[in-house]
Amino acid sequence: MEIWHNPRCSKSRAAKAALDEAGVAYTERRYLDEPPTAEELDAVLTRVGAEPWEVARLNEPVAKELGLKDMEHDRARWIEVMVANPVLIQRPIVLTGDAAVVARDEESVRKALDSQ
Repeated sequence: MEIWHNPRCSKSRAAKAALDEAGVAYTERRYLDEPPTAEELDAVLTRVGAEPWEVARLNEPVAKELGLKDMEHDRARWIEVMVANPVLIQRPIVLTGDAAVVARDEESVRKALDSQ
């Protein structure tokens, strides 16, 4: 199990605390410090079952600067932008086996724990 984590984010801290409370072993990846490659992000999005524009943080200042809300839905281009600006990646993401979830609420964290 792995969590893509931003310790400054309350949702991310809550998901990490839930994993700790469940007593599961996991790897913490501070994805702002260690951004994913395009291949990694593409694979994670596939596991989540989402397109990049569905998990992008569109209210971030950089998203507004780049005009993401109006950008054509080209998966490769969005992934490229998100890798270059990892703050745009929704957090936290919990990866288990072949699955992954954007774990922004208790139900999503439970889903991740149940799928391990």
